[in-house]
Order: sequence, then structure tokens, then C-alpha cells
Amino acid sequence: MNFTLTEIGASTIFALAVLHTFSTSYFEALAKSHRRHAGLWHLLGEVEIVFGFWAAILIVFLALVDNLEIARHYASSRNFTEALFVFAIMVVAGSKPILNFVTHILHAIGKILQTVLRTKSTPTLYFLTLSITPVLGSFITEAAAMTLAAFLLRDLVYRHSCSKLMLFGTLGVLFVNISIGGTLTNFAAPPVLMVASTWNWDSAFMMSHFGIESCIAILINALLITLLLRKEFVEPQSETRPDKTPLTVTLVHLLFLVGVVVFAHDPVIFMWLLLFFIGYTTAYPKYQSPLILREALLVGFFLAGLIVLGGLQEWWLQPILQNMSPTAVFYGALGLTALTDNAALTYLGSLVTGTSLEFKLALVGGAVAGGGLTVIANAPNPAGLAILRPYFPNAAVSAGMLLLAAIPPTLVTILAYRFL
Repeated sequence: MNFTLTEIGASTIFALAVLHTFSTSYFEALAKSHRRHAGLWHLLGEVEIVFGFWAAILIVFLALVDNLEIARHYASSRNFTEALFVFAIMVVAGSKPILNFVTHILHAIGKILQTVLRTKSTPTLYFLTLSITPVLGSFITEAAAMTLAAFLLRDLVYRHSCSKLMLFGTLGVLFVNISIGGTLTNFAAPPVLMVASTWNWDSAFMMSHFGIESCIAILINALLITLLLRKEFVEPQSETRPDKTPLTVTLVHLLFLVGVVVFAHDPVIFMWLLLFFIGYTTAYPKYQSPLILREALLVGFFLAGLIVLGGLQEWWLQPILQNMSPTAVFYGALGLTALTDNAALTYLGSLVTGTSLEFKLALVGGAVAGGGLTVIANAPNPAGLAILRPYFPNAAVSAGMLLLAAIPPTLVTILAYRFL
């Protein structure tokens, strides 16, 4: 097989970007020890900046190796709908009325469980956040579910003094459960979305082939981490309830959320809805809190960079998938997902012709099972990281620790997908 200089260079830059994601804590440490250029080191220590930074280097590389016109054409030919959608859904789903609405629901269910099982409020709400919210992602999209769950976990545990086990254990389960929680429908999980139309998979198909297994794995993961951390939960001094928001305001926010989800494939429409939404919150600020525009922009920048970098990795990914058995595809996709976005992986797999149903199920199953192993593995992960990262030491999340924390819930998911 002949490789071009452009392909080798693009994959080298991609490998450096992946290595950079595992080194952000090093750059944050540099910012503290080298004050003169602390701003630059802080910038390079932002996980959300990494892929956008290296995507810019790739475009410069293409301009130098080929020519400026080819570089310009490549950049403009990328489809940034997913990055824009995650930006829009984060802003809307992270608004105060939406968070209050979901929190009220979880509190109501939690009250019932507390009465029946005689459990404490914090671990009950913790369990519900890590179990119900990911499944909700199948209907409001994984990006929205990640945003909601991250905010709820922030207020529930991250704002208190947390051990490393709680910090990383919670994040690992959150990432894995969100990744598999969107598989009950054919439109919520990015890796499923990439192949659903090509392979004619509808929501009934997804529910029958992934739904039960995903729900079982989610419940087990949430229960195990709750039991493991049961001694670390801090009970509030007095019962805290979310602020009351007028029903009309909540309904308007829910309508905006539904609108963005329904038009997820039409960036002109959902971006128009986002601008309308921002205007609405400005006109009626009484029941609002500051919108998470900065966090959402950083996540969008991260995903846009991943889209630019991932577009030139087909030359090595597709041949690897093409020569695998269904079992090998499952574990191969699971491993490769840790190094590249799982939506890009399933998209490349959908280009392979003449594949069996077993191959397709194994590809998607492996891609979503491995979606919690790294920040780049699943598109919504950067959204959760942007919200929770300030509560980690030095505001940096160790990629190695995240990988270790995500392995146990990933193993549970593997057992559910392969043996149930």
C-alpha cells in the first residue's frame, strides 16, 4: 500500500494531538513554575483547545506540502454540524430552568426510593443522576444528557471536598454511561447517528439490539460506584431544593430544547433557535443564570478540531476494520475509540461494503462501549469535562487516571453486550 506524504503527516499530527491530550496536566504544572509564559502554558493545558490547536497546524501543513487552495478546500469541505449542535445543545440544556426541571424530577423519584429503601438523599440522587440521566440521553441526545448530568453532579458532589477516587470514579462512570445511554434510539448517540441512515437502523432496531443490554450495564455501573463511594457522600445540613421556576418559563425552555434536538441536522435552524433563545433569556433574566457560552464554545472548538484532524485518518482506519472478524471488530473498535472519536470510527466503518449484520453490530457496540475511555472517545465527553474540570487538582484531568477509572464500567458494558 502506498502512503502519501500528506497522509503520513496528517496521521503524525493526529498522534501528537492525542499525546497532547494525555499531557495537559504537565502544561498546567508549567504554568505554575514558569510565570513569564503562564498564559501560553494554561492555553496548551486546556483539553478543549488541543484539537483545535493541532487542526490549525494540520491546515498549515497541508498548505505547505500541497498548496493553500487544497488546504482551504479541505477545511471548508468538513461538516461541522455536530460541533455546532453540541455548542447549541449545551447552552440550552445548561440553562437554569432546564436544570431545575430535571432536578425536581430526580428529587421526586429520590423521595420514593428513600422511603422504600430507607436510604440517604445524596447517594440516592447520585445513583439516579448516573442511571436515569444517561438513559434520558436517548431522547434529548447524549450532549444534552451529559450537560445536565455534569451540572447535577457538580452541585451534588464535586463542589465538596472529594477524594481522587470520587473525582475520577464518578467521571469514568459518567462518560461510559452517557456513551451507551444514547443507544436506545437511532438519533441520540453520534456513533449511531453516523450509520443509522446508511444501514437503515430505526429506533425500534436500536432498542431491540442495544436497549436492554445498555440499561442493565448503566444500572450496574451506577449502583457499583454508589456503593463504592457510600462513605464519602456529604449529606446537606438542611434539605436543598431547586429554585422554583414558573411553569411558563420552564415550558418555553423545554420547547427550545426540543426544537434544537428536532432540527439537529439543520444547523441554520438550530443556530437560529439558539440566538432566539439567548434573546429570550436576556429579555426575561429574573429566572436565569449566566449561560455557559464559554464552556460550550470551547467544546465546539474541540470537536471542530477533531473533525478536521479525523478527516484524513481513513487511509489507516478503514483497512484495519476491513480485515477483522465481528469479534475482532468489537474489541478493535473499542480500542480504537480511545484514540479517535467513535462517531468518526463508525462512519469509516459504514464505508466498508459487503459487511454482515454481525460486523455492523460489533462495530457500533465496540465504539459505544469504549466511549468513556478518553476525553476524545465520544463527542459529549468534552462537554462534561468543561463543566467538572475546575474541581480537579490544578483544574487538570489526568488522561491516565480517567482511563483507569473508566476501565471497570467499560468491562461491565463489554459483559452486557457480549453475553446478554
